[in-house]
Amino acid sequence: MKQTASAQWQGSLKEGTGTLSTGSGALVEKPYSFKTRFEGEPGTNPEELIGAAHAGCFSMAFSMILGLAGFTPRKIATRATITLEAKDGAFAITTSHLDVTAEIPGITEPVFQELAAKAKSGCPVSKVLNATITMDARLG
Repeated sequence: MKQTASAQWQGSLKEGTGTLSTGSGALVEKPYSFKTRFEGEPGTNPEELIGAAHAGCFSMAFSMILGLAGFTPRKIATRATITLEAKDGAFAITTSHLDVTAEIPGITEPVFQELAAKAKSGCPVSKVLNATITMDARLG
């Protein structure tokens, strides 16, 4: 399976603007800029999209791992916080922190934590990130 996304950029780093699109059409020429990335201006940025990808990937991986262990989740809610900071004279994504709350009938806390940890390390997006990945997981 292969998925595509594209970016267009016009102008200098600080004054320029760009658009992001996905092959599925979920994003079509969505604007982004230096200001949306570093100055809090409304709009998207690459780190936000990585966070969405990580949260979505983890939730699906956790559902699969739970199913293999005989559990069916009622709900898995995942929020990913991506940290971008200066490192070695350049910017780097240094961490992705997952906040997970789940409703899973019949599961015990130790089994929940064990399976959540498996999903955190096994999710394909976790595997591609060259960052520290942390997690707080709670049964709801």
